[in-house]
Amino acid sequence: MKTILKHVKFKSKQLVALFFLILLSAFGQMLLPALLSKMISLGVVTGENRTIWMFAAIMAGVAVFSCLISFGSVKIASGISTSFAAQLRDKVFSTVQSFSAADLDQFGTASLITRSTSDITNVQNFLTLLLRVGLLAPMMAIAGLIFSASTGGKVSFVLLFAIPVLLIVLTIIMIFASRYSIRLRSKLDHINHLFLETLEGVRVIRAFNKQKTECTRFENSNEDYAMTAMTAGRITSILMPAISVIFGVTTAAVLGVGSYYVELGSMEVGSLVANSQYISMVLTSVMMLSMVIMMFPTSYACAKRIAEVLNTKSTIVDGSFPLEQRPLRSTVEFRNVTFAYPGADEPVLKDINFISKPGEITAIIGGTGRGKSSIVKLIPRLYDPLFGEILIDGVNIKDYSLKDLRSLIGYVPQKNKLFSGNIAENLNFGNENGNEKDWNEAAKIACANEFIEKKQSGFFDPIAQGGTNLSGGQRQRMAIARAIMKKPEIYVFDDSFSALDMKTDRQLRQNLKESIGDATMIIVAQRISSILNADRILVIDDGRIIGNGTHKELLESCSLYREIAEIQLGKENL
Repeated sequence: MKTILKHVKFKSKQLVALFFLILLSAFGQMLLPALLSKMISLGVVTGENRTIWMFAAIMAGVAVFSCLISFGSVKIASGISTSFAAQLRDKVFSTVQSFSAADLDQFGTASLITRSTSDITNVQNFLTLLLRVGLLAPMMAIAGLIFSASTGGKVSFVLLFAIPVLLIVLTIIMIFASRYSIRLRSKLDHINHLFLETLEGVRVIRAFNKQKTECTRFENSNEDYAMTAMTAGRITSILMPAISVIFGVTTAAVLGVGSYYVELGSMEVGSLVANSQYISMVLTSVMMLSMVIMMFPTSYACAKRIAEVLNTKSTIVDGSFPLEQRPLRSTVEFRNVTFAYPGADEPVLKDINFISKPGEITAIIGGTGRGKSSIVKLIPRLYDPLFGEILIDGVNIKDYSLKDLRSLIGYVPQKNKLFSGNIAENLNFGNENGNEKDWNEAAKIACANEFIEKKQSGFFDPIAQGGTNLSGGQRQRMAIARAIMKKPEIYVFDDSFSALDMKTDRQLRQNLKESIGDATMIIVAQRISSILNADRILVIDDGRIIGNGTHKELLESCSLYREIAEIQLGKENL
């Protein structure tokens, strides 16, 4: 909780006003039994109806006053907790945005969604209850003990036994409930992971008729969660019956002892009634606190998970080298780069060396899972290498700030991601000041204009979340157009032409070559036809560069490249 409070600011005026209102509310409620005692002693016992009505009117006024005060305190408490949750969500979101790809892999998408929604909501609900009940109950309990001792000290000794027993029961239940609450949150993460995975892969699941298999997998996880939740529920369900038993026994003891003293004449009936009410208020306050305590284990587990996100420092740290002082332009160089994904047994890239200069096209080709995409992920610092260094324009990329580094790069990932909105808004991800002229130019280069012009609203035609209302080839061309809108010095295409037909592929590459000027281009490709005219082709196998040269050079010097070329192009065409 300390971590969370460091990142959230409360308004001191609201807290002071809330404390003052709760204090008034507690005072009003404590005043009622005293007035009732006076009414019995001065009115009921003596038969003075006028006195009875006077005290009744005063008690009604105090009750209405307490009600209004309580309404005001609830309103302020709700405002504080809502503001708290909003600030916390913003902080978690901004923290996640700063994470490297390795940090995101560590938590997982499903877990981060749960932490930023359900977990924050649970903490918010707990804070609301804490501000409304957690402050009022202790005040009432302390005041109740003082007034009880003043109105009937001999009877109040019953609380010396009742309250310790109650606190011991609450502590034991809270310890066991906390353990199960932490387990529940992790199991909820797993359910969300399965659900998200199923939604993303629904087409594959249906295509392979695996609905029953996935349902069974989800049912098993859901049953595991339900069993843990029921166990936690059984533990917390003991709380209310235990409190009721202690409450009932204490009340009976108070009335029994009090009746004895009344019979002896050492205590008035009014004092006994008031004392019993004060003791009831003390026990009620403890019951109210038990509600807060019942929520505490879950809230603690949620707060701990949120703090884990906020305490995670990104492994990608900004540098401070001024962008305008770089000695070169549009140059990418890898020097003895070795890289492994977090938790991997061995490096996926080993001793990678190459240089790509202004106006050149560097292509990367090789078998599946050999490390091609891993190379280009290192350029915008989605990950950092284990050893070696990557230079852009003669400067180690770790010396740039992330903002400056990524401003130089137009990156098209292997999995194209479009955002809900319209075509123009997606294109402006590359240039927020883009206008219709820029859209037309980028769309024409990316060969996206042919389908955009057919849309009813053109560039303002809606895009569904993830671009699901576009085909795979259309999404790729949109992603390429988005990168072109940026007009970067370095283009990075990670297998970005795989969904295009041969004609569109050829036309797009020709448009790019004519439009990029002095920018350098790095292309990961599966098809040799996409990279025939590249200035440099790197052949990757088992994380190493085993071939480096032009198409003609590699046909002579690299057996793997020649094998791929013969399979894709045919021996007769070589």
